[in-house]
Amino acid sequence: MYKICLVEDEKDLNDLIKTYLEKEGYEVISFIDGNEAIKHTTSKIHLWILDIMLGSSVSGYDIIKKIRENDANVPVIFTSARDQDIDKIIGLELGSDDYITKPYSPKELVLRVNNIIKRVYTKSSLKINYESYVIDVDKRIVLDNDKEILLTTLEFDLLLMFLNHRKKSFSREDILKQIWGNDYFGSDRVVDDLVRRLRKKMPKIHINTIYGFGYRFV
Repeated sequence: MYKICLVEDEKDLNDLIKTYLEKEGYEVISFIDGNEAIKHTTSKIHLWILDIMLGSSVSGYDIIKKIRENDANVPVIFTSARDQDIDKIIGLELGSDDYITKPYSPKELVLRVNNIIKRVYTKSSLKINYESYVIDVDKRIVLDNDKEILLTTLEFDLLLMFLNHRKKSFSREDILKQIWGNDYFGSDRVVDDLVRRLRKKMPKIHINTIYGFGYRFV
């Protein structure tokens, strides 16, 4: 059973989301206070749902920083009452995998959780070699001369998309749909930011920019 940690300071919403996720078959640990949640960032969790603005001295940003100190790969979904591109960019920079704006449908959140869980934890035995990199699809690990490169879930998903479609041109909208899903609404600037971070971590990959359109992997 997959374990989800829900951090939401609106108690009614917290209870509602917890109920929906449990009906879907997940084990849910929920917190209203960010200070309590941050104590559990070393626990084995399969996915975190973090409200950015919590009614405590600890924000969702503080919690994800602690999570990433212990686990670079566990998926994180941010929720926020503020629909601002800057929040999404900051979230991506800190290693989040998705962002949903309040008010949202509990069913939509559950759908996004299901999609991420399926994408991250579906097993495969495939290993891909590219330049000096070895990409283990099963373990979702990238090695460069036996040294591991830590990628977030979104960075790894983007890498796999490019590896599976070499020489194909993708518009920014195509990448948004492939990586974030059809339910994502927001600026395509997040695509440029994700590509930039992947290039920085894996400088030997060849992602060509198609100005005014998108990207091509060669």
